[in-house]
Amino acid sequence: MSFSSDVKEELCRQMSSARHCQIAEAAAIFRMCGQVLDGEEGQFRLTARIENPVVAKKFSSLLRRGFGVKTAADSRGQVTVEDSEEALRILRAMKLTGEDGRPEEREDFVSGLLVQNSCCRRAFIRGAFLAGGSISNPERSYHFEIVCAGEAKAVQLAGLMAAFGIEAKTVVRKRHHVLYIKEGSQIVDLLAVMGANLALMDLENVRILKEMRGTVNRKVNCETANINKTVSAAVEQINDILYIRERIGFDKLPEGLEEIALARLEKPEATLKELGDSLSPPVGKSGVNHRLRKLRELANGLRENEEENL
Repeated sequence: MSFSSDVKEELCRQMSSARHCQIAEAAAIFRMCGQVLDGEEGQFRLTARIENPVVAKKFSSLLRRGFGVKTAADSRGQVTVEDSEEALRILRAMKLTGEDGRPEEREDFVSGLLVQNSCCRRAFIRGAFLAGGSISNPERSYHFEIVCAGEAKAVQLAGLMAAFGIEAKTVVRKRHHVLYIKEGSQIVDLLAVMGANLALMDLENVRILKEMRGTVNRKVNCETANINKTVSAAVEQINDILYIRERIGFDKLPEGLEEIALARLEKPEATLKELGDSLSPPVGKSGVNHRLRKLRELANGLRENEEENL
């Protein structure tokens, strides 16, 4: 089972005790995947095609608890309210009727009257995710999204999330407007808003492990880079020292330069501090670096003279 499915199962096990929150959550699911169908003699019915059977079952439970309407999903995941009076009562509660009391087509997602309370905004966001959302496995990436049928719906849903300090973005994909979040911390906050506390803890554990791995990798990379830098510098120093020995020998070098040259040849892998500690008397890193730089300058001078004499 996917992480997304686990989150939805956790959310479907929850049922708001307040009727206004039950209506808000049911309204979100209906607005995502439901429609009003005309029947004979001005009658109509409600139907919602829900792919996830667990979400379809919750939608039926919300209708039963919130409106006393008994219905169940069929084998195709379709939940239908056949009775026109019951359907109209549900639509009125969801603020989906016009001034004439009949069903009304709306471009926006939800009436502000339905989500005045913070708890109802949480319930509505939860319902929208259950009906049209997904979340990737945090082990691979951080990605939360809800696919909306129109721009107005995506923008309004993003506004509901913004009320909780969550910044969602939108993108057009195959004629749909997709609201998405890619920040791990923001997804954690959104899971808290929806009430998915178990999934939240799982994601946080993954985030902590990822951060620890990232910190370790950065330290290893830094240490590796320092080692490579030290090795490269030592190779260059040894090449300079060998060039000097071949051209003029060590006996013409000042005592301090001869001493550091011999020390470097004897300890090619040593750090500057280790080289300094091996001298008698010991010399600090800056002193060692100064002597090696002098050897470098001498070697370069010898090379230049050799090139001029060619």
